[in-house]
Amino acid sequence: MATETQGADHGDGGLVFHPMDQFIVKPLFGDGAVGMFTITNVTLWLFISILAIIGLMVLGTSRRAIVPSRSQSVAELAYGFVHKMVEDVTGKDGLKYFPYIMTLFMFIVFANFLGLIPMSFTTTSHFAVTVVLALAVFITVTVLGFVKNGAAFLELFWVSSAPLALRPILAVIEVISYFVRPVSHSIRLAGNLMAGHAVIKVFAGFAAIAAVSPISVLAITAMYGLEILVAFIQAYVFTILTCVYLKDALHPHH
Repeated sequence: MATETQGADHGDGGLVFHPMDQFIVKPLFGDGAVGMFTITNVTLWLFISILAIIGLMVLGTSRRAIVPSRSQSVAELAYGFVHKMVEDVTGKDGLKYFPYIMTLFMFIVFANFLGLIPMSFTTTSHFAVTVVLALAVFITVTVLGFVKNGAAFLELFWVSSAPLALRPILAVIEVISYFVRPVSHSIRLAGNLMAGHAVIKVFAGFAAIAAVSPISVLAITAMYGLEILVAFIQAYVFTILTCVYLKDALHPHH
């Protein structure tokens, strides 16, 4: 996430902020148009996220020492944290899907934290990334629901505990809310990250004004602390919602 003060330009006696410039997708080589196969700043930071995950989960745990190193401790904590989440939400039968959910969590949390590095790019602030992640979850759990339960998966939309007259209305509401899942799933992640990073960039722009620069620096520091918390929480929320959707696919009964 770029926090450089160059985004604040003095022109005609005023101060102009461009807090959304940090989210522009640009070619990594040259200045041409961005095409389907263009290597961009997004491509670079997606690749860096993958390398960071491999570094922690593969290289950091390769020795498997009895007294773990720092990287091994972090990897084991992450593994145990997600494993417990999957087991608590989906039950024992959901643990076979743990590798997929663990991969989701690690990718999102690394992309979020890497985006806090000055001059980096926050890939999870782009809907193109979060929508793909959310649609992958939606399609996976929907297919799994029908494979595991057949037509009985449709019981997810039929609230049998409600009065008979209300069940058709509730079924329509349940169907609508089900298909809205990937929308809310993706917007929540990208929107929270984009908003926080834009606010930091605005404060960074005000830091160019000597009179308010001390306040701006304090505000940036406070926002960074908050964004560190948000980076983890948003990864957690995305992952636990995935577990909830998986539980619905495995046990579609109201």
